[in-house]
Amino acid sequence: MALKDQIALGVSLPHRSPEPISPADIRSVAQRAEALGFRDLWVTENTLDHVFCFDPVAILTYAAAVTTTIRLGVSVVVLPAHHPAHVAHQWASLDHLSGGRAVLGVGLGREHHYAQFEIPRERRVRRFREGVELIRALWNEPRVDYRGEIYRLEGGTMAPKPVQKPSLPIWFGVGHPNAIRRAGALADGWMGSGGSTIAAFRESVPILHAALEKAGRDPAKFPISKRLFMAVDDRPDAARAQLNRWFTEVYHNPAGTDASGIHGTPELVCERLEELVAMGASHLLLNPVSRYVEQVEVLAAVTGLD
Repeated sequence: MALKDQIALGVSLPHRSPEPISPADIRSVAQRAEALGFRDLWVTENTLDHVFCFDPVAILTYAAAVTTTIRLGVSVVVLPAHHPAHVAHQWASLDHLSGGRAVLGVGLGREHHYAQFEIPRERRVRRFREGVELIRALWNEPRVDYRGEIYRLEGGTMAPKPVQKPSLPIWFGVGHPNAIRRAGALADGWMGSGGSTIAAFRESVPILHAALEKAGRDPAKFPISKRLFMAVDDRPDAARAQLNRWFTEVYHNPAGTDASGIHGTPELVCERLEELVAMGASHLLLNPVSRYVEQVEVLAAVTGLD
C-alpha cells in the first residue's frame, strides 16, 4: 500500500536556508505540492536567526494567494514571545484570507527566546496555557472578558473570526513528556520537531496516546506528526552530504543527520517513512533542505502521490 493511502502528508515550503530563497521557488513548491495532492504546507518561526528565514505569517499569506485548497501551517510560533491577541488576529486573518486553511502550531520555545525577547522565564507554562485560552476565546466569543494570572482583557472584540468551524486548529510542538501530556489534554494535534530524534518520537507516541485516552479523546482522530528534514538522491552519499550540511550549518548538530533526518535513495527513504507510520504517525511533514522544487516531485513519487 502506498504511503499516501496510509497517512496524511505535508511538505515544507522553502523558508529557512543558509542561502536566500526566491519567491519563485516558494510559489513553485506551493503550487506543485497542491497539484500533487499534499495535504498541507508548513513553515517555522525563527525571528532572530543566523540563517535566512521568512516570517511565517508573511510567507503563508503569499502561499495562500497562489494556491486554492492546500492547508497552511506553522510549527511552531513561540507563543510566549508574542501577545496572544496579536497571534489570534494574525491567524484569524490568514484563515479568512485563505478560505479556512490555516493551522496554528504553538510551543514554549527554547531558553534563548526568553532572553532575546525579554520575557520572564518564570511561569512560562502558565503564560503559554493562558495564551492558548485567550486566543481561542478571541476566535470564538463575540466579546471577551478574560482574567488570567498573566493576561487580562476586558470587553475585547476581534474580527475577522476564523472561517473554520468549530475553530481554527491549534497544534502543539513540544517534546518534554509533561508537555506531550499537556498536548493530549489541550491541543488539536501534535508535531515532533525536526531537530528531535526519531527515537524520541517513538518514545513520545505512547505518552501522547495515554494522555489522550485519559482526557477521553480518541487517538485515532488526533493528528500525530513528525517534521522530517530530508534529502533524496539516487546517490546515497550525495543525499547524506546535503542533509549533513543542513544539520551542521543550520542546527549546529551534525549528529542529527542520522538521528533526526532521513536521507538516501527513494527506496530507502520510503522504508524509513514506513517506520514512522508503524511508530504511530498519522501525519508526516516532509522537509526537503535543498533543491526544493525537484525534491517535491521526488517525494510525491516516493509516497505514491504522483
